[in-house]
Amino acid sequence: MKPDREARFRALFAETYPEVLRFAQRRVHPSHAEDVTADAFLVAWRRLDTAPDKTDDIRAWLFGITRNCLLNTRRGIGRQDALAVRIAETAPPPASGDPEDDAAAARLDLATAWRALTPAEQETLSLTVFDNLTSGQAARVLGITATSYRLRLLRARRSLRAALATSPSSAALAASPSTAATSTGSLAGLGIDPANRMESRP
Repeated sequence: MKPDREARFRALFAETYPEVLRFAQRRVHPSHAEDVTADAFLVAWRRLDTAPDKTDDIRAWLFGITRNCLLNTRRGIGRQDALAVRIAETAPPPASGDPEDDAAAARLDLATAWRALTPAEQETLSLTVFDNLTSGQAARVLGITATSYRLRLLRARRSLRAALATSPSSAALAASPSTAATSTGSLAGLGIDPANRMESRP
């Protein structure tokens, strides 16, 4: 074992393990996430000579390896080309009319709309929103071109917009400035304009 190779891997592991673990936790039961992450780093060790030099590119490289490990573990229950991604939900608030309750309802509607998306749409959005990857980096994770990824992202945002348009809190967002302000971060991050529910450019 070459000392410089081992040192590089140790540094890579220390720097990226938390992010790779979170990537896995959003796509598999938390009790299995650590095992998947360990498998991914084992593959990364074997392929270390092909790892990119830039930190953000390494993240995308590791996410791609982790995704493949997840897909491989699911072959026994049928071939899958995409992985469903979970987002945090908020319990339904009491109907008090309080702006904070309206904001919580909006977040719950977002979680409900998220579940209406296909696994491929969830995965496409999550790579940009939750994993903070560029189109090129996200494309690398999925094994497609950057142009194809941007098209998928545009369609996924449109699907989410359509699901949100039917949510009960749509009226609350329009009627309550404080509710809209609270929800703006989540929706804007997903490429949705809270004011009119239109998608942003990918």
